[in-house]
Amino acid sequence: MTHLAAPEQVVLLDEEGHAVGTADKLGVHHAGTPLHLAFSCYLFDGAGNVLLTRRADDKRTFPGVWTNSCCGHPAPGEPLAEAVRRRVEQELGTHLTDLRLVLPRFRYRAEQDGVVENEMCPVYVALAPGPVDPDPTEVGETAWEPWADFRAAVLSGTREVSVWCREQVEQLPADPLSAPVAPEDDLPPAARPRHA
Repeated sequence: MTHLAAPEQVVLLDEEGHAVGTADKLGVHHAGTPLHLAFSCYLFDGAGNVLLTRRADDKRTFPGVWTNSCCGHPAPGEPLAEAVRRRVEQELGTHLTDLRLVLPRFRYRAEQDGVVENEMCPVYVALAPGPVDPDPTEVGETAWEPWADFRAAVLSGTREVSVWCREQVEQLPADPLSAPVAPEDDLPPAARPRHA
């Protein structure tokens, strides 16, 4: 007997960031995408370069667009930091160290070709000490670039990136790796750790 994997679920949110249900990831992104929980991560090497990725051309949302290192959605009940680690391993074939929450309240809405992203999307930074081996169904291309150069180009409008990446870079400090770690209590309520 063949068992099919259960569809990947995302956490739906109200305007205050409380969980109000779940939805299949494959069906949640459309013209009227409901607000849901996500994350973004920026991976750095030891020399201050940031890993940029070009989304695979056949992705449903924002295909072929250059963006930050990794994005994803936590499963219902999955701690956000664990979701970041899981997704980095799945999408980029590497592990990370020194994972730090820097923008706990980031939120955005973006549209491309009639498909809307509508997310509360806390932003993390981390170190990637090893090589990357991207999943070609997720990532079309990668590039390591000096953070200062990349940031300057995004802020000046000379570098095309995803809507969320541009807005995140505008809010990130000049040196994200030296930024203070944000308190987890500033996360949307649905993403805060549950303490026993």
